[in-house]
Amino acid sequence: MAAERTLPNLWHATAPTAPDTRPLSTDISVDVAVIGGGFTGLSAALHLAEKGATVAVAEARMIGFGGSGRNVGLVNAGMWTKPEDLVATLGAEAGKRLLGELGDGPSLVYQLVEKHSIACEAVRNGTLHLAVGPEGLKDIQDRERQWKALGAPVEVIDAERAQSLTGTPGFAGALLDRRAGTIQPLAYARGLARAALAAGARIHTETPLRAAERKGDLWVLTAGGGTIKAKSVIVATNAYGDMLSRTPWTAYTQELTILPYFQFATNPLSDNIARTILPERQGCWDTGLVMTSFRMDQQNRLIFGSVGRLDALAEGTHRAFAERSLRKLFPAIGDFRFEYWWDGRIGMTTNNLPQMHVMAPNVFSVSGYNGRGIAPGTVFGRALANHVTGEPNALPLVETPLTPDPWRTLKSAFYHAGAQAKHFIDRRF
Repeated sequence: MAAERTLPNLWHATAPTAPDTRPLSTDISVDVAVIGGGFTGLSAALHLAEKGATVAVAEARMIGFGGSGRNVGLVNAGMWTKPEDLVATLGAEAGKRLLGELGDGPSLVYQLVEKHSIACEAVRNGTLHLAVGPEGLKDIQDRERQWKALGAPVEVIDAERAQSLTGTPGFAGALLDRRAGTIQPLAYARGLARAALAAGARIHTETPLRAAERKGDLWVLTAGGGTIKAKSVIVATNAYGDMLSRTPWTAYTQELTILPYFQFATNPLSDNIARTILPERQGCWDTGLVMTSFRMDQQNRLIFGSVGRLDALAEGTHRAFAERSLRKLFPAIGDFRFEYWWDGRIGMTTNNLPQMHVMAPNVFSVSGYNGRGIAPGTVFGRALANHVTGEPNALPLVETPLTPDPWRTLKSAFYHAGAQAKHFIDRRF
């Protein structure tokens, strides 16, 4: 895996300690091998172990190293794609099933949090999709209409109500989705890992996959300092699948366009100021062409994010944009400083929907969450566990062939450069 800059990540600083894990140093045999220790892989491991299957997770770095430890922490229902567009892409039967599974996704997350006593700052007061200008308002009104037709508890609120829930007058309205909420994402991932271990799963960190070979009806994976023999393999690396380039599944690494996303977190704000910003602690994102998000954590830190990568050249531009934005949004915020900043990768697909692949005999994957990793990752991890243990119709996605995107590198570079240019000139509203 390519080296990344070490940045001060809030989630790493405030999550409970990770469970004790070790690199793989011997040869083992299990029913199912899981590649990747994020939301999808850990959900799969937990549900497999609870079903009585033997399972080993091989994680190249640490639990939640990828998107699961860099996420905004919004536990959203559904996908970013509107329901009618999703159904038009997948067909009525498959589309409605996926909408149902993902619409209930936040419920699964919060049920697991409660069942396994996961300390992850879980708040379920909904999320706010904030409308930027008249066009943004039309967009969220259309989303409200489509979700309400499916019985979802969503509501467009006007600018005045949006101001009372956010503390800023800058938006034309908001879509309040009461199914959703927020968590500390790395704490959730570590909690899933702890629950999976308690159920009997094995988790090996610092165990990069180095090779994969089919021998008879088994897969032999060379990982870390040993091998894993397994009847089935679940690939759960999403946008962090660098190591798969060393396996027969290398095409998997060429499918996703990488959308970089950064976040800056302030020092804890005073109680007086914190009470005026997101008083009910909803998480927010907006309809802007280059999306931004903001939320509060349990220690009253205000966390602001947007598209872009915090490399040595771009960090100053994005930091200045984040500071300008917060002062514009919340003029009463007073003096603050950024204590933490970090970035991550969002895996984007050409149709903005997840893809399910059978990459080889008994090798399964779901990837491409398009910015909705927490609930879908948890849902698809469970679905993959049910599928490989023989449950009929377990997967809410139809299998599609692996299709490398020849433009992915160019598109990823465009997103990075375009966001940097926009943030350099953007004055906010």
